[in-house]
Amino acid sequence: MPLPPVSHDYDLVVVGASFAGAACALAAAQSGLRVVVLERKRDPGEKLHTTGIIVKEAAEQTLLGQLPAPLTRRVEQVRLYAPSLKQIALAAPGYYFQTTDTPQVMRWLAGQLRSHDVELRLGTPFTDARRVDGGWHIEGVGRCRYLVGADGARSRVAARTGLGQVRQFLYGVEYEFPGACLQHPEALHCFISKRYAPGYIGWIAQSPTGIQAGLALRHDPGNARVPDIDGFLLRVGAAGGLPRRLKPGTTRAGLIPCSGPVWPMVGDGVMLTGDAAGIVSPVTAGGIHSAWEHGWASGRAIAAHVRGDGPRPEPVAMAAAPRFRTKRALRWAYDRLQFDWPFDLFMHSPPLRWAAEQVYFHKRGTAA
Repeated sequence: MPLPPVSHDYDLVVVGASFAGAACALAAAQSGLRVVVLERKRDPGEKLHTTGIIVKEAAEQTLLGQLPAPLTRRVEQVRLYAPSLKQIALAAPGYYFQTTDTPQVMRWLAGQLRSHDVELRLGTPFTDARRVDGGWHIEGVGRCRYLVGADGARSRVAARTGLGQVRQFLYGVEYEFPGACLQHPEALHCFISKRYAPGYIGWIAQSPTGIQAGLALRHDPGNARVPDIDGFLLRVGAAGGLPRRLKPGTTRAGLIPCSGPVWPMVGDGVMLTGDAAGIVSPVTAGGIHSAWEHGWASGRAIAAHVRGDGPRPEPVAMAAAPRFRTKRALRWAYDRLQFDWPFDLFMHSPPLRWAAEQVYFHKRGTAA
């Protein structure tokens, strides 16, 4: 069906050019909508808060499968380390992860937006929005039918439009060591330690451009604590195959939602996606695939409704959000019942190996 007569400057304004925002904008633009994306950073590859690790599903079922080969590196194994540094190797037939040159991935996504006729405004922060008849007026942009907030864990869109806001976080820090190589680059190395990573884990992985090593812990606003990544790497570096005397290049840091989807996630003509919506696994903190799928579903729903082919997109976006019920229960348990000794004692036991498979491979295989 033809699009309705023009009465707005844009059909859709998306705030945030990361995975969820890009997916939403691309899905809408492919259906002929007039879309603008606002991104506060002048360079979409700077000041990143994501590890950029892509799961198999995202690599095979989304546009991310078209990433240029030099920007990704396939990893087929997970090595899980107890606090004592005992380890088990986990793998699932045919399953893999991809580490990425994340800054270049974000720049590639920006190029995809432009090539699909999305107006991308870099260096343009979202400041405010107010309701107008039939849509929203976005300060400095104009009128639009729909507004989507994909602007991170501290979403300004959510705050300005009265939607739910993320309240529970992990805080993560990651070093990049350009040009460095792990002794065992075939694995994603994950470390359990209540001392260094209460409420989460540490990790070391080979990326296309070097080594990325990170640490995250449960964020307590009343007793904020910065992850001791230097102490952590002194403790686990040799076990993870990290070369000695490395000096980090880029450092990433930021808050990671861990409580599941926010409520309310949608309002009249406005919705949240990605980190802004809390669409991040409460257990693994993985969010790229879920964010992309939800952003894409939201963009398609908006396009279908604007074109007169579908229902109102707000309930569609709400229904498309993963609930993470089991993972939220695991998050509750991990926050309250994390102890080092069970992992040291039972690292090689079948129940622990089975549980690790569920977390990393989603019931797809067996431990190797």
